[in-house]
Amino acid sequence: MYDISDKPETYRTAAAQAIVKVSPFTVTLVNEGKIPKGNIFDAAKVSANMAAKRTWDLIPYCHPISIDHIAVDFDVIAEGSIKITVTVKNVDKTGVEMEALTGACIAALTIYDMLKPVDDNLEIESIKLLEKTGGLNSYLQTYDVKLRAAVLVLSDSRSKKEDKSGKVILERLAKYGLELKEYKILADEQKVIEFELVRLCDELRVDIVLTSGGTGVGPRDVTPEATANVLEKEVNGITETLRAYGQKRTPLSMLSRGIGGVRGSTVIINLPGSVRAVTESLDSLFPGILHIFRMLEGHSH
Repeated sequence: MYDISDKPETYRTAAAQAIVKVSPFTVTLVNEGKIPKGNIFDAAKVSANMAAKRTWDLIPYCHPISIDHIAVDFDVIAEGSIKITVTVKNVDKTGVEMEALTGACIAALTIYDMLKPVDDNLEIESIKLLEKTGGLNSYLQTYDVKLRAAVLVLSDSRSKKEDKSGKVILERLAKYGLELKEYKILADEQKVIEFELVRLCDELRVDIVLTSGGTGVGPRDVTPEATANVLEKEVNGITETLRAYGQKRTPLSMLSRGIGGVRGSTVIINLPGSVRAVTESLDSLFPGILHIFRMLEGHSH
């Protein structure tokens, strides 16, 4: 089964449609309520709900996920067809398109079963996905000019050769098309960190600075203090997101003091120092964080 453990939960929807071809005479029987097996729409609605909720049990590689809403709608076409539309919504790590498709499929089969005593020429014409929304890629922002980034790794002992967390950040920045302007390893000295942050924001004018390390409670952990002194606007939601995501994976996330915000047109975000914590933080940040640059340009949230 595909690993989705690194995905954050997002709001997702999907709509699928199935079409059952019937004779015009069958349409008349349906409209008049004269189908021997009973009301086809009541039965199909129940079967669609049951099927959508059991998709994970029917299709081997589908994940068992939460389902928050299922809607089943029917449209009877006089010329000889019944359209079934199943809409599914949830807040989870993966989408609900298979649940919508399964619901539509089983609803169509239910209608087929209930109409076959009165119609020998039934046909399920199509089952297709109409639309789906949600997931991280729906929040991906692209820009005509590459965003410029800088990475500061705060450590008294590491060299670039030994640094692994910084390289994880570099790989993620490259994945989303950001241009690396600077990558430095600094000692845990508050004034030095402040100086570099100001230089990157005011002189080099990069779009984003990601720091790694110095966010704990040790005597040399001063990255949040240095960052707070240079920020003009703190964006609490950034670090709330980081910690909420991390807390689901380790209780140690509560011990991170990193902050994030804006100086001028530059975004500064403190990330933890370990490879695992940095990776998880980046998983929660991207691609949603890229929307902040639209906001800095004056566009609405």
